[in-house]
Amino acid sequence: MALPRPASPRTLWADLRAFAAGQDRTKLMLGLLAAMMPVIIVYGFMRDTRGLAPKGPKIIYVEGWRADRSDEVIKKEQIADQKIRDAAKLERQRSYQRLAKQLGIE
Repeated sequence: MALPRPASPRTLWADLRAFAAGQDRTKLMLGLLAAMMPVIIVYGFMRDTRGLAPKGPKIIYVEGWRADRSDEVIKKEQIADQKIRDAAKLERQRSYQRLAKQLGIE
């Protein structure tokens, strides 16, 4: 069984024009809409995943401590770190309050 030869683009275009001439306009528009929906969905997935590619190695710095630290030193460091976190939280709250005031939110 012999397979048909591949058709040229010119033949394909002529065949599509002949098919379109035999159909009414509503069928053609609905067919075009049906063909465009998967294209739009695939384009949306491609656009959504564009930023997910790894951007290179991520470096994580680990803080090192001496093994012979006393409990008092550890507690002082924790208190100092907590003060820094509290200050950052307070600043974040103030910035949200300024934004709420600008937008007129009570």
